[in-house]
Amino acid sequence: MSDTPATTFGGRRAVPPNNSNAAAVDLPTEELQDLIPRGANLQDYLTVTAVHLFKERWDSNKIDHHTDKYDNNKLIVRRGQSYYIQIDFNRPYDPMNDLFRVEYVIGRYPQENKGTYIPVPIVSELESGKWGAKVIMNEDRSVRLSIQSSPECIVGKFRMYIAVWTPYGVLRSRRDPETDTYILFNPWCEEDAVYLDDEKEREEYVLNDIGVIFYGDFSDIKSRSWSYGQFEDGILDACLYVMDKAQMDLSGRGNPIKVSRVGSAMINAKDDEGVIVGSWDNIYAYGIPPSAWTGSVDILLEYKSSETPVRYGQCWVFAGVFNTFLRCLGIPARVITNYSSAHDNDANLQMDVFLDEDGNVSSKLTKDSVWNYHCWNEAWMTRPDLPVGFGGWQAVDSTPQENSDGMYRCGPASVQAVKHGHVCFQFDAPFVFAEVNSDVVYITAKKDGTHVVQSVDATQIGKLIVTKQIGGDGMQDITDNYKFQEGQEEERLALETALMYGAKKALNTEGVVKPRSDVDMDFEVENAVLGKDFKVTITFQNNSSNLYTIIAYLSGNITFYTGVAKTEFKKEEFEMTLEPLSLKKKEVLVRAGEYMGQLLEQGFLHFFVTARINETRDILAKQKSTVVNIPKVIIKVRGAAMVGSDMVVTVEFTNPLKETLKNVWIYLDGPGITIPKRKMFREIQPNSTVEWEEVCQPWVSGPRKLIASMTSDSLRHVYGELDLQIQRRPTV
Repeated sequence: MSDTPATTFGGRRAVPPNNSNAAAVDLPTEELQDLIPRGANLQDYLTVTAVHLFKERWDSNKIDHHTDKYDNNKLIVRRGQSYYIQIDFNRPYDPMNDLFRVEYVIGRYPQENKGTYIPVPIVSELESGKWGAKVIMNEDRSVRLSIQSSPECIVGKFRMYIAVWTPYGVLRSRRDPETDTYILFNPWCEEDAVYLDDEKEREEYVLNDIGVIFYGDFSDIKSRSWSYGQFEDGILDACLYVMDKAQMDLSGRGNPIKVSRVGSAMINAKDDEGVIVGSWDNIYAYGIPPSAWTGSVDILLEYKSSETPVRYGQCWVFAGVFNTFLRCLGIPARVITNYSSAHDNDANLQMDVFLDEDGNVSSKLTKDSVWNYHCWNEAWMTRPDLPVGFGGWQAVDSTPQENSDGMYRCGPASVQAVKHGHVCFQFDAPFVFAEVNSDVVYITAKKDGTHVVQSVDATQIGKLIVTKQIGGDGMQDITDNYKFQEGQEEERLALETALMYGAKKALNTEGVVKPRSDVDMDFEVENAVLGKDFKVTITFQNNSSNLYTIIAYLSGNITFYTGVAKTEFKKEEFEMTLEPLSLKKKEVLVRAGEYMGQLLEQGFLHFFVTARINETRDILAKQKSTVVNIPKVIIKVRGAAMVGSDMVVTVEFTNPLKETLKNVWIYLDGPGITIPKRKMFREIQPNSTVEWEEVCQPWVSGPRKLIASMTSDSLRHVYGELDLQIQRRPTV
């Protein structure tokens, strides 16, 4: 193109970076090669009078491209698939004498070889995998075209022009924002890198705008709904803005590997002024607590409008927003929860728990942590950069944990490569492998400086890996996607493969694992309800004919869900005598007053029991977490659940505590039913109920969901939801 600016850098020509979808320079309306001869009239040539894009929700372009749900009045199509436009000229089009073509431009410095300037030729037949426009109607002064884009086309918002050739140069239509066209990834196109061949999976992983995120503990799994809202007004532009903010070169935006990697860095604000600021310290001044968010819409819209990171998020918030980003652009995606997730700084597949000689955990030496759960995402794509077989689901994680190539990001890592131990393949496979496959090693640190391995637990990490089931709100177990079952030959081979690639290091200990003790120890935590007492029951089983005496410690800690202890609220020491071949139990009462004042927002209590057998000096150790059951927000509706009709939504919450809740915020969300809303109550007295009513007019029919959350100074992570079936407006 003749108008492409060039800059000279030290003896070479270079085009400035083309890294903003929003930046634009209009193409010239005339590109004449020479002076026009006297008497020549440019009006004799074709002149565009109107362009019709058939971009209403009911038009075939949006229905066939599965973009009719987007609340956006522009044309939105998916790459590699044909769509229709109509051009009206000032006179009838004569194919023998008239020559025109459609042009698409993105960014400020368009270049054909970069895919940012796309001249679409008029062809007799559309050719698979290539740009082309076929005339399918030529009547009066109107020409209708079937245009097919390349399945490798850049994803973004393109400006559209109609260029007419004359003997004197090119005449071009003026820029019209109404003809701007969004082009997205296409999971329905076999030639697209994100092609997914199952229609039910496409419905779930691309088109479903409401999800379920699992949290809690392996022994007490909880779930909450999340509004992805990828079709809501302004969200598509916000997702494109995220890539602009990253200064991602436009030429790379057709590659799902690059887009998902940039997304994993940009959803967190750690080092690049990305979307969400992470906070795990239970202090959320000047922001919204992570547990209060009901979905991604408010977060992305606020980020785009303020152009500054939004406060605050934790792993499920990062994963929820990242899922919106991926699905909105057309990349199939889902949120994953890994229970007992290792955060291993050096990816050595080893979580070291150091004990002193009395069996107490040494906080000074123990640095690794096991998260009760951790959420990340999977994105579906081919991996032409890897050997055959490693395409499909790729793990991508936007929670800022470890630095990867200079930025806080993770993935895409092939899930298949992780399962088989092929951690040499990019990106960040060793870190993901460690999250699901680390061993927990209990080590006694002796006073003389030596370390003795007491036991190795190879089953604690990655206990269960789940996602939302297709077409329902239930849980789908995908643990087998990430790891073979413990003890299988394939599992040992995967570990040996990871070891060969340097992912696992030798145990950093002296001595060998001690033989198994004659005494087995276990304990159970009673179901804990917020504000109520509960019991911890410890069981000792003597499997020998010897009599043993035991001194034991129980430590109860308030913990963040990341496994980091905030404070110890319970410490109890007791002694027991075990008769030969006997079983004995010890019950420890935990009173509500001991934990309530210190409780963190997710209500995690972590118990660590250690015992020393006096006669053998053996150390027994076990740890478990539990989640305190928290009351729910109640949602009710009255009135017709119908598109365009008034429906009254009532949100209720009753304070179950013996203390007054202060600075209470209640949030309400429901894609297709209401925009995200919130209301503040200064305080809620003990056992008092507050109500909030909102009138909504649904605009999307079918199965929908209302989601509510409550947050206050002393009680958080309170949710509620209501499933609705919204009826279509009856036709007259």
